[in-house]
Amino acid sequence: MNRTNNPTPSLDVENLIEFTQALVQQQSLSGQEQAVAQRVQAEMQTLGFDQVLIDENGSVLGVIEGAQSGKTLLLDAHIDTVGIAPGVPWTQAPFGAKIIDDALYGRGSADMKGALAAMIHAAAAIDRRQLQGRVVVSASTLEEVLEGVALRPIMERFHPDFVVIGEATELNLNRGGRGRAEVHLETVGRPAHSSSPHLGRNAVLDMMKVIGVIDQLALPVDPLLGPAIMALTDIISDPYPGYSVIPSLCRATYDRRLLAGETAAGVLATVTDQPALQGIELRAQIAEGEHTAYTGATLRSTKFFPAWLLDEDDWFVRRSGQGLQQAGLLPKLGAYRFCTNATYSAGVAKVPTIGFGPARESDAHIVDECLRLPDLIAAARGYLGIIQAVLT
Repeated sequence: MNRTNNPTPSLDVENLIEFTQALVQQQSLSGQEQAVAQRVQAEMQTLGFDQVLIDENGSVLGVIEGAQSGKTLLLDAHIDTVGIAPGVPWTQAPFGAKIIDDALYGRGSADMKGALAAMIHAAAAIDRRQLQGRVVVSASTLEEVLEGVALRPIMERFHPDFVVIGEATELNLNRGGRGRAEVHLETVGRPAHSSSPHLGRNAVLDMMKVIGVIDQLALPVDPLLGPAIMALTDIISDPYPGYSVIPSLCRATYDRRLLAGETAAGVLATVTDQPALQGIELRAQIAEGEHTAYTGATLRSTKFFPAWLLDEDDWFVRRSGQGLQQAGLLPKLGAYRFCTNATYSAGVAKVPTIGFGPARESDAHIVDECLRLPDLIAAARGYLGIIQAVLT
């Protein structure tokens, strides 16, 4: 991604950096985002958003109204982060938000509080006299655990015509993204005393056969989205611990990365319809997820989050690219390899969606997570460019 030094005078860069630091300094695990939400709400109010509210799931919504009627453009960034895993220590305090060599360190800096701060400041900087329509910035909750679920009521409230997801793209323009499904498999055996295993049927041994077949599956590949993936993430037998008994149940969980057009039924059938597994009692289902927002609201969803893909000649893709170029950026077209809130906006609701944000996908969830300040500033310019290209 190439960048030019094309400043945007209407952006208060110092304020933007300080706001990003303030967000990073506050922990915000999924379901514990309230303090960050309140800080975002205060920033939007200070910057003069026409409407600021917090919805039932704790997401913060800010609206900029144009002088003329027109389309609605939604910019979305989630405010929850993953935690600090034990093991390799950080060299910088995870919530210190320290700046070293033009990089801001801390959990959430790249994923994705920097993008959120850039969106908010970009929206506030737009000339409302030229704006045809409205800009909505959503600071959404619970994305790390249920992608797109908290975005749904936001979109039902504002009915956007276009959506920008701020997940990391290295300042490039993404027109698609893989989805994900959580697949639960269960083999059913027959219990017996472990001194006489031939009298039972070992569910773990059956699951080993299932795993072997899955490892040999030829999954589809998309030239832009990359390969579909089915990764084993956990396995457990029942009873556990098994004292002198042959296990009668074995459960395995797979993370299935999805390509555009794949369905839940198709994903399950890929496993259950294998001839090599005949004779094994195998149950397969998509997992159900449930999480509680800091507001007390409960979000539930089947854990099937579809992939999405826009044509490179789509009007919104082309127009967004022009806006980024006018902001001094030279974006390449790409796609997310991970799952984002766009699984709802584009994958379910079918609203034209693009991804644009600072940092790399590989910067998410890592030790010493950081965001380069020049990229933060460039992202703000980029969001402003998209808004101007789409709504003026």
